[in-house]
Amino acid sequence: MFLGTHAPRLDDKGRLILPAKFRDQLATGVVLTKGQERCLYAFPTRDFEEMHQRLRQAPLASKQARDYLRVFLSGATDDLPDKQGRITIPPPLRRYAGLERDLAVIGAGSRIEIWDAGAWEAYLAEQEQAFAETAEEVIPGLF
Repeated sequence: MFLGTHAPRLDDKGRLILPAKFRDQLATGVVLTKGQERCLYAFPTRDFEEMHQRLRQAPLASKQARDYLRVFLSGATDDLPDKQGRITIPPPLRRYAGLERDLAVIGAGSRIEIWDAGAWEAYLAEQEQAFAETAEEVIPGLF
């Protein structure tokens, strides 16, 4: 499970040094793709393959399913971290997520999310009140 928030930087070649605590889970490969709210999702390759099998079951007759699959899969790219734990984020994905230099890399359970640091801070500030108010509605009986 991926947990926590980390603050790495992109280097001049668009490479990200993965947080040390995530490297073992991603050592055999990572798939990057567009996420919601203009962030990137990063999955271990085997988890992405399992997700793809589930996505393939979406009905092609559904325009919403087709639209989602197009956006989600067309931006996907795979990479193998190097010996320093770096992956390269391709320019189209960097543009999509507005990634410049300072990043927020967050653990989101089954995936990692990669955000521009300023966008992440703005998102957190915007969502804090809703987070405080909806815990019982989203997950009944949690607290």
